[in-house]
Amino acid sequence: MKLVFASNNKNKIIEIQQMLPESITILSLEDIGCKEEIEETADTIEGNAILKANYVTEKYGYDCFADDTGLEVDALDGEPGVYSARYAGEQKDSNDNMDKLLFNLEKHSNRKAQFKTVIALNLNKEQHLFTGIAKGNIIKEKIGTQGFGYDPIFVAENDTRTFAQLSIDEKAIISHRGIAVKKLITFLSKI
Repeated sequence: MKLVFASNNKNKIIEIQQMLPESITILSLEDIGCKEEIEETADTIEGNAILKANYVTEKYGYDCFADDTGLEVDALDGEPGVYSARYAGEQKDSNDNMDKLLFNLEKHSNRKAQFKTVIALNLNKEQHLFTGIAKGNIIKEKIGTQGFGYDPIFVAENDTRTFAQLSIDEKAIISHRGIAVKKLITFLSKI
């Protein structure tokens, strides 16, 4: 089975393709000739995932899935949330985003946070949503070189390492994206 993953984020594509069984091949937006940036204009994580999946299905006619992820920090009333990728500006720079988050948390003792991923799957003219949540804490400095985004400052519950210290395989077991992808795989394996 071939499915379009509505993303050109090579890190996400590699991470997800490694989790999928060999029977499922992912095509990127580039693979289907979609060069435009799909605007994420919804005000929820679910909304952005749906918006991207629907864009590909409606404009290109492919069965597809899209995800959106946000980091929700308790002490900041859920910030950066839906704005996680562009928290520090439209340049979408991970270091700038982490620096802003760490600065905003300086005066807070509550460092609880969760990553939330929602996958919207458009398959055979039906839409299905799969959610994964990883709860944890934001640490005070960046540690680790693996992963991407906020991984160097997020430590999952019941772990002592940041997501950026985990291998792709270790992260896939406990991460928000890994949990959502497992739900997607379970669904696809029943078809």
